[in-house]
Amino acid sequence: MEERLEVRVGHALRARGWTICTAESCTGGLIAHRLTNVPGSSAYVLGGVVAYANRIKQALLHVRQGTLIAYGAVSEQTATEMALGARELFGADVAVSVTGIAGPDGGSAEKPVGLTYIGLAGPDGLLTVHRHVWDGDREAVKNASAEAALALVLETMQKS
Repeated sequence: MEERLEVRVGHALRARGWTICTAESCTGGLIAHRLTNVPGSSAYVLGGVVAYANRIKQALLHVRQGTLIAYGAVSEQTATEMALGARELFGADVAVSVTGIAGPDGGSAEKPVGLTYIGLAGPDGLLTVHRHVWDGDREAVKNASAEAALALVLETMQKS
């Protein structure tokens, strides 16, 4: 049986001696929850922020008001600034962020329910954002987003 993704992420973080933090909106702390379900995760998990409200994104993660006005809370730009802000706030080697529309309401033709952006900021200017549109209900969107965020962390670490 294959190890859970969060266990594999933990092994990769330990092997590099890296730390991680999270900046979550639509997942509501699910990524941090999964990471901290792993025994010994205190060796590499520094913390996380659930920044659901825009004012919290601005105050804690330094997402610029201009970014929120120009692109919206659910955007590549906001996911980028969330990841960078979390990495700075916690002093972590890697930060993962997620912002999206979990539904069932809040979507539009331009930004449908299920749309999420997952950002990752790491050492040496490492920065990436992935866009996803998930099917399913609110819980399915949250679970798929958390899974994709953990997969992005692992994939990025395996490449670097």
